[in-house]
Amino acid sequence: MIRVGLMGCGNVGHIIATQQSGVEILALYDRIPERAEELARACGGRAFSDFASFIRAPFTLVVEAASVEAVQEYGEEILARGKDLVMLSVGAMADPEFRERIVSRARREGRRIYIPSGAILGLDNLKVGRIAPFDHLLLRTTKHPSSLKIRADRKMMIFSGKANDCIRQFPKNINVAVALGLAAGRDADVEIWVDPDATRNIHEIEGRGPFGDVYIRVSNIPSPDNPATSYLAALSILTLLRNLEEPLVVGT
Repeated sequence: MIRVGLMGCGNVGHIIATQQSGVEILALYDRIPERAEELARACGGRAFSDFASFIRAPFTLVVEAASVEAVQEYGEEILARGKDLVMLSVGAMADPEFRERIVSRARREGRRIYIPSGAILGLDNLKVGRIAPFDHLLLRTTKHPSSLKIRADRKMMIFSGKANDCIRQFPKNINVAVALGLAAGRDADVEIWVDPDATRNIHEIEGRGPFGDVYIRVSNIPSPDNPATSYLAALSILTLLRNLEEPLVVGT
């Protein structure tokens, strides 16, 4: 059984800790100690009030469900301490210098960084772009204006550009675009739309390459306790954890 340290005990962390199967949540850490303590009581793990104590606990893998800032602050130390890392806040990898540092650290330490599919599907298939490069790769995201804290009375596009430019304007909405680019081996073009009639977050992926055309559309149901978070993102981590010890792995 995989022994896990959970970093981030908000809505996604709660889903992971209470719905996990086949792993042991041994340690929990959150910058708000009460969150970790509450979740520890629910899953039987031990809450830690500081990162230094948390990372010394005898688990083998950190599941990060905290923030881009947490990944950038603690990611390299996690690997240096001999732990593998499941990174939900993949927007941290939009910084090329940080990405190079943390990947180099993982290589030196013989550790692994796992990127779950998050709020989209099909990352395993899109990795063919590393071998047969995409001519066209676009992510179109549509959300209700309130989720971006803006006002709009009609459907409109509010951003068009590259993922690395998008992060400066919409830092909390970049994880999907960065994960897509890492899988496909090239930066994705990004469009962000707001629609006052939208009841779900919708992600559409368009791709074209020597292998043919790709179109993927995901309409996400929000997490039960946090409408800003996709339930699919939490489920993707649970699926990744389950696959780590499966003798038969479908899709890579």
